[in-house]
Amino acid sequence: MKLTKARVQNYRSIIDTGEFDIEELKTILVGPNEAGKTVLLKALQQLNKPSDVLGFEVLRDYPRSKFNDIDTGKVDPKNVTVVTGYFELEDSDKEEIPEQFRNCKYKFYKNIDNSTYHSLIDAPNRINFKDIKSDLSRLIAHLDKQYSIEYPEEETKKPSILIKPIIDTFEDSTILTDENCKNLKPFIEKNYALIEEGNEKEESRYEKLVEQIDFNSKYQLVLDTLSKLKPVFILFNNYFKVKPSVHLEHLATRTEQKLLDDQYYDYGNLCLLKLLGFTARELSNLGKTQSPDINKPDALKDYKDKLDTRSYKLNAASVRLTEEIKKVWMPNPERPEADKLKVTADGQYLKVVVEDDIGVDIELDQRSEGFQWLVSFFVVFFAEAMDKHKNAVLLLDEPGMSLHGLKQRDFRDTITRLAEHNQTIYTTHSPFLVGPDELDLVRVVELKNRKEGTKVHTTISSSDPAGLLPLQEALGYDLAQSLFSQQRNLILEGITDYWYVDATANLLRESKDENLNDKIALVFANSAGKVVYYATILFAHNLKVAALLDSDSAGDQAAQQENLVHTLGNKNILRTKDFVDNVPKAEIEDLLRETLIGIVKKEYGVDTKATSDSQPNRPIIDIFSAEVPDFSKYKLAKMYIKWTRENEANKLKPTELANWKKLIQQVNKALK
Repeated sequence: MKLTKARVQNYRSIIDTGEFDIEELKTILVGPNEAGKTVLLKALQQLNKPSDVLGFEVLRDYPRSKFNDIDTGKVDPKNVTVVTGYFELEDSDKEEIPEQFRNCKYKFYKNIDNSTYHSLIDAPNRINFKDIKSDLSRLIAHLDKQYSIEYPEEETKKPSILIKPIIDTFEDSTILTDENCKNLKPFIEKNYALIEEGNEKEESRYEKLVEQIDFNSKYQLVLDTLSKLKPVFILFNNYFKVKPSVHLEHLATRTEQKLLDDQYYDYGNLCLLKLLGFTARELSNLGKTQSPDINKPDALKDYKDKLDTRSYKLNAASVRLTEEIKKVWMPNPERPEADKLKVTADGQYLKVVVEDDIGVDIELDQRSEGFQWLVSFFVVFFAEAMDKHKNAVLLLDEPGMSLHGLKQRDFRDTITRLAEHNQTIYTTHSPFLVGPDELDLVRVVELKNRKEGTKVHTTISSSDPAGLLPLQEALGYDLAQSLFSQQRNLILEGITDYWYVDATANLLRESKDENLNDKIALVFANSAGKVVYYATILFAHNLKVAALLDSDSAGDQAAQQENLVHTLGNKNILRTKDFVDNVPKAEIEDLLRETLIGIVKKEYGVDTKATSDSQPNRPIIDIFSAEVPDFSKYKLAKMYIKWTRENEANKLKPTELANWKKLIQQVNKALK
């Protein structure tokens, strides 16, 4: 089951975030300090928290500015919804429920008093009394008639008289439940024998009524089944540290006597023990066991087997953690970086040490903060992802902040890998944890003022520039890295042009169709007017450069700049109108005209095909801007990126494919 949309209300700094989409694999939450990102993750965890996590607490969690409403009884906590989640069913979920419910979606709510309720979306409607009233009346009339024929002297026992007390409390809107139908269904079944033999119409009516009365029980069973299939939400934050050395007897005593006052203090090491498959008491007892009498072979073997089991499990955990950490840490062989993790037991102490490049064991807390964080993360994740948490949504609060920027970039790939099996939502301030091709996965979290509370923007927009800083830095870093790293460079006007070219090139590459030379770097200049500056700088470094400009007025002005023509020459200044038929002022979106019309119809609910067909020479962006409420070029480009991830190249229209192949051939030729 995948979380597709969420909403948080009435929780600490959050008044109402509004509904925001959750991506299928990973979703990135960015925003300045105190915007409410951590609070948002904590609220989401309550959709299905692990059993050892506390629920909501009205006193602590209801927005402080509105608490008087609770205190005075104006607001009842049982009516205050905090978190709402919308879930899409996967194939494994659908197999657990009747076929007629398999196209539905599951919606789950949790209130601040920890009461919960749920519903189905796009499912058959529940049956209420009004739905059966007509058929029930007709069936009872038929039964009355048959009863009068069979028992003419017992008029007072007619079915219509006997059923009256059963349905007296029913109103048209009354939902049929097991409770209020506990007498209705038995009554109908008991009187089935009165139906005239061979009367198919009444027999069919009877069967329909029984099915309708039973339907809501089936509906409730689906809800109960889906409730059990909800993923568990695992929250990891920087407080969960694995300590390098822990006294097993003390930990066992604190655990057994429930003396773990700080929920974070021992959490990392308890997860480590869970991963190892031991309790603190078991390891402690092994550390206290005296060597048995050598004259008792069975006792000696039993003692040796227990020690070997402990040793093998510790070794297996060490190997697994080392392999995972190496994939992210990628130690430089030229530098003395941590390489090998070892978990050992020495008497009453469980130790986590790191073997350095000359074979010396160093305690974990003597390594860098970044390495300690990685070890703690993998220990907690692997432990929590075992057994019941395999079906989990991973919530990461500011992951990897103590890692070096380049290590964070590597860890971003690890998050992607984890998200393939566990849907992941994480918060970050770091530009290294937001890939330049991942901006469509970003949700901006903003707190304008306490009265409005925390908001989550579904598009990359914010009134506070600090909220967008990680994205700007991510794009700036990627641009700086790529600006002089490739011999061949194609300059584009803006970020949306970059997305269209990059996404379409990848789509064609996956289909083994026309390939854009993978040695060509795509560089966007943020506006048509700045293309000349990028071209001049790159050309000055003896790099090959071409530019793709829209054929609108801004593109015309840029294409006619003397410096640009002198630098690149006319052959390397490509115009979109040359790759689109009959659209003189074509923009890059016109190369995908029909596909984008379909995307806009699906996402905005506005069909612009008739206008496009009647005005084939008009740029499609002009049509969208005029006919689609709240239209955004930026949002459309994001929608197209998502479309390319879900479709293959053959889903493009033949004309679009031909236009893009022609464009890619021309780019490859200009930069050969």
